Amino acid sequence: MDFKKFLPWIIAVVVIIGIYSWVKGINNTAVTLNQTVEQSWGDVQTAYQRRNDLIGNLVNTVKGAADFEKSTLTAVIEARAKATSVKIDPANITPEQLAEFNKAQSGVSSSLSRLLVTVEAYPNLKANQNFLKLQDELASTENQILTARTRFNEAVKPYNSHIKTFPNSLFAGMFGFKEKAYFNAVEGADKPVEVKF
Repeated sequence: MDFKKFLPWIIAVVVIIGIYSWVKGINNTAVTLNQTVEQSWGDVQTAYQRRNDLIGNLVNTVKGAADFEKSTLTAVIEARAKATSVKIDPANITPEQLAEFNKAQSGVSSSLSRLLVTVEAYPNLKANQNFLKLQDELASTENQILTARTRFNEAVKPYNSHIKTFPNSLFAGMFGFKEKAYFNAVEGADKPVEVKF
């Protein structure tokens, strides 16, 4: 048996198996990293959902104060409705979608802040145990949202790095993997907050 006759075929098979394994590794790593991003996005949505649920309870508690400013409550309710209407597909998060989501959620944060500041003028409401508990839970939830957003960005970074580095970038697009957007600060967050007394 002439071994030299089969040597080119053996080399070709080894090279093909090597290339297949390498490309499969690129794809499988991207799939795994993408799943981590999607899980992190689910955590972000869960944190925002918790806040939305708490807002409903908070609004109902505040409504109990008969003379409370209706416009402030209406602003919170409308901001919450707008924020819950923005839907994002975690498999295809674009910077524009994330900016729209961020803007809607910042509207909720802003109207909630106004509500909590307005409450200061209502001593009965400030002393209400349900209100105080809800206020504490909202503060805790805001921290959870920050943590979830940070972890989302931490999950996006290795995914984006993997699909954008050469030679992975040659195959990532063919397999349908696209760069994911990061959470950024809300527009105007870099300016100091104006405090009025």
